[in-house]
Amino acid sequence: MAMALAITGLTAYVVATNPALMGLMFQYPNAIWVFALAELALVVGLSAAIEKLSLPVATLMFIVYAILNGVTFSALFYVYTMGSLATTFFVTAGTFGAMSAVGFFIKKDLSGIGRILIMALIGLIIATVVNIFLQSRGLEMIATYLGVLIFVGLTAYDTQKIKKMFMMAPDAGAHTQKYAVLGALTLYLDFINLFLYLLRMFGNRK
Repeated sequence: MAMALAITGLTAYVVATNPALMGLMFQYPNAIWVFALAELALVVGLSAAIEKLSLPVATLMFIVYAILNGVTFSALFYVYTMGSLATTFFVTAGTFGAMSAVGFFIKKDLSGIGRILIMALIGLIIATVVNIFLQSRGLEMIATYLGVLIFVGLTAYDTQKIKKMFMMAPDAGAHTQKYAVLGALTLYLDFINLFLYLLRMFGNRK
């Protein structure tokens, strides 16, 4: 997960500081949708076909996803100040670390809370899509605060789920390592989404 975050951050910075690459991004703005669809396809494909994929292929798909995410995130450097990006990243890291520790050490089973959070996430996605057409500032703010709460909770839930899964693993062979990649992707998505929602709340726009 840490490797993927580093790849995403480095890719975003390289693209954002390269005038030629950013020129292509602005020249072909619809390319962002191509990247988004490719990212979605990689996540769905990796999650659905983890049993059939080899460990190197699963790892490569995760790395490609992190790179594509970095390309799309390069636009953030043009929307938000560098200081607010750095501050929000460290706030996200602290929040994520604390909630992941809660999920790892807490004795209470978080499965019930996890199911509620997943349903809330589906509702959040629907509300976000609807707001593309409504353009409601109020709904956007509500979705932002809900998004933070949902991914804070999911961080603890996913950490506990991954811990339980590996406690039951018979060994640390290739099969288990493939699920380690899938677990890393899950926590990576929690971190990235938490970062984006916190950035909406605290980021200083240029």
